[in-house]
Amino acid sequence: MIKKSYANQARLRRHQRVRKKVSGTSARPRLCVFRSANQIYAQVVDDEQKRTLAAASSRDGEFTALFTQLTGAPQPEDLPETLKGIADNRRVRQARAVGQLIARRAKALGIERVVFDRGGYIYHGRVAALAQGAREAGLDF
Repeated sequence: MIKKSYANQARLRRHQRVRKKVSGTSARPRLCVFRSANQIYAQVVDDEQKRTLAAASSRDGEFTALFTQLTGAPQPEDLPETLKGIADNRRVRQARAVGQLIARRAKALGIERVVFDRGGYIYHGRVAALAQGAREAGLDF
C-alpha cells in the first residue's frame, strides 16, 4: 500500500500548485474541499484575514436533516456530465447536500461569490457534486 501514500503526496503537490494561483479575498473568499474515504468537508476561507468564515461537513448535526430531506427528493435530469451514472451513490448525494449546506451558511453571512479550490482532487464525483450543490443553493463561482 505504498502507492496510497504516493497518491496523497501527489495530491498535496497538485494542491500547492493550485494554491499559488487561487486565493480568497474578503470580497470573494475561497471554497475549499477536503474528502476522506467516507466523509467530505468544505470551508469558506478568507485568506487575507486568515479566517474560516463558514464550514460544513457530512458529520454535522444539521447535515443529517438536510440529507434525509434531499434523499427523498427526485434527482434533477440536468446533472453535469461528471455526475451522470453515479448520482445514485450515497457518498455523491452526501457531497451534494454538503455543498448546499455550505452555500446556505455562506449566504447567511452575505457571501454570494466564491473561488472554488478543489484541493488537488480531480473535478469528478464527490468534488463535482459538492460544487453542483453549492451552485444549486445560489453560490456563484
